Amino acid sequence: MPNQKTEPILEVKGLKKYFKVKGLRRKSRNHQVKAVDDVSFTLHKGETLGLVGESGCGKSTTGRAILRLIEPSEGRVLYRNEDILQKSNKGFRKVQKEMQMVFQDPFSSLNPRIRIGESIKESLTIHSIGNRKEREEIVINILDKVGLRPDHYYRFPHEFSGGQRQRIGLARALVANPSILILDEPVSGLDVSIQSQILNLLQDLQDEFKLTSLFISHDMSVVRHISDRVGVMYLGKVMEEADTDTLFSNPVHPYTQALLSAVPVPKIGKKRERIILKGEIPSPLNPPTGCIFHTRCPYAMDICKSKVPEKIQIQDRHTVACHLYS
Repeated sequence: MPNQKTEPILEVKGLKKYFKVKGLRRKSRNHQVKAVDDVSFTLHKGETLGLVGESGCGKSTTGRAILRLIEPSEGRVLYRNEDILQKSNKGFRKVQKEMQMVFQDPFSSLNPRIRIGESIKESLTIHSIGNRKEREEIVINILDKVGLRPDHYYRFPHEFSGGQRQRIGLARALVANPSILILDEPVSGLDVSIQSQILNLLQDLQDEFKLTSLFISHDMSVVRHISDRVGVMYLGKVMEEADTDTLFSNPVHPYTQALLSAVPVPKIGKKRERIILKGEIPSPLNPPTGCIFHTRCPYAMDICKSKVPEKIQIQDRHTVACHLYS
């Protein structure tokens, strides 16, 4: 576990991303989709924070907003105590070398007409790292680190399997020697056996490169395997955050409890008591008032319908946004 007494390498404070909706009706023209709504967390050096939740909860948008792949609506992102959202495009380019992203679909993030060696080398060229010969040596070395051969340098994306393409995605992110990786569902499209290989590779690379990671996933079992801490998102907000062992042994938010009740138990004859949430996930275009989870919560009270719960620390490094504990 990384030392939590040191200054965090990344701080996300009150991050919001609202998308304007332009409808045909006059009433709908000013509506906004609240994809990310007041998200805050910190990352310490060498730590992996898992961000989990159902599809559409805003976890991928959070990762993209941090790297300004989409511009946030509000909030601050402090990298080494500097707000990178306030930097000019030229100033932010220097930060991009330090913060890289691995995408869910590696094939769509690769140019099908460019050999993968050239795709990986592109980051070195942009940031003026080394000369031509040195760049090729760096790329061949990073291919070896991710489990690919030197001759793969000259092949095209369609010549690789899904697992190999994800290794290429890792190589592209690591080639410039970043400090932070944001991994957006990096194993969700892979077979289970390939998933385990990529996850083990990620852990080895994290130790070797001293990486700090934000790991975005909907799979609780994968997050448990890879993360030091876990944040649980629902409809654009972080509902609970804790150390991995604490969250899985003592979940306190009703939504976290429901998510964990759906995780299979790897033991014959043993089952968890399922918590079935009623109703559908509300639309982020028109989220519920008060606590956004109250429409599906089995413990909802009157206060939940009118007042947004504040984030409360219930024990060391374990916070929850729920009126049951306020």
